[in-house]
Amino acid sequence: MPIDAPQRTLRFGVKTTPMHLAYDEILRVWEEADELPELDDAWLWDHLMPLAGPPGGAVLEGWTLLAALAARTTRLRLGLLVTSNRLRAPAHLGKIATTVDVISKGRLIMGLGVGGTRQPDGPNPAVSEYAAYGLPLPSPGEGLARLTETITILRRMWTEEVFDHEGPFTTLRGIRNGPGSVRPGGPPLLLGGWGDRTLRIIAEHADIWNVPGPPHNSTDWIAERARVLNAQCAAIGRDPAEITRSAQIVVDYADPATTRAHVRALAAAGIRHVVLALPRPYPDNAARWLVDEIVTPARENDA
Repeated sequence: MPIDAPQRTLRFGVKTTPMHLAYDEILRVWEEADELPELDDAWLWDHLMPLAGPPGGAVLEGWTLLAALAARTTRLRLGLLVTSNRLRAPAHLGKIATTVDVISKGRLIMGLGVGGTRQPDGPNPAVSEYAAYGLPLPSPGEGLARLTETITILRRMWTEEVFDHEGPFTTLRGIRNGPGSVRPGGPPLLLGGWGDRTLRIIAEHADIWNVPGPPHNSTDWIAERARVLNAQCAAIGRDPAEITRSAQIVVDYADPATTRAHVRALAAAGIRHVVLALPRPYPDNAARWLVDEIVTPARENDA
């Protein structure tokens, strides 16, 4: 299995979106989840400004926060769902991720996605965020090409002592990455996305595929995208079973039965890893609530 965990059929993570929240509130959930073996992993996001609510609200930078939480936990696998490939230069990202992997003693899952790109129509929250931080928005094609290059650089940083790289966007001369990743070959690579071209990259490189589920996308839509991923794997001769299927859903504190129904539907569609995103504000004992109301009943149903 790409994610080290007890050999369960269905595995669960918790996601705390660091938006309009204080560090202590997020830490409380992570420390509680770390004590609950029913939860396998914990996740943050990777934005620099709020995507909802007051635009001047608090947002903590993802990788910095992840390093702090890695130092305060001992068991949970952890990562960003997902890292924006446009916010950091590839080799710099590799050094940051390696540092978190070392701090966590090898618990990092390298979550990565294209990041913001120019879109022909519809709302695009990346426009204001990238403009605020002086980042150009690439075309979708450029974004995918940059993602592929970053994956190449990360893999080499985790497997080679020193190397040069001459790519379409990045030139590296004599790069070294001591102390290197904890596990040989580096952390598992989780790639997020759903477009046909993105799914080809996922087929080629990912250990784990993650996609947003309910309420943002239906289970039927996820199942259709999974069929496309299977076809992309077949086109390159890869066994699609090598890629763990993962989805994130937003839990409903007032209606856990609906959240459980979403989990059952996802499991029936072949999803084997479900990330449960907590709406803010977090209630007391939020992680225990997830285990009692969602995880344990879902696993009993899946047995």
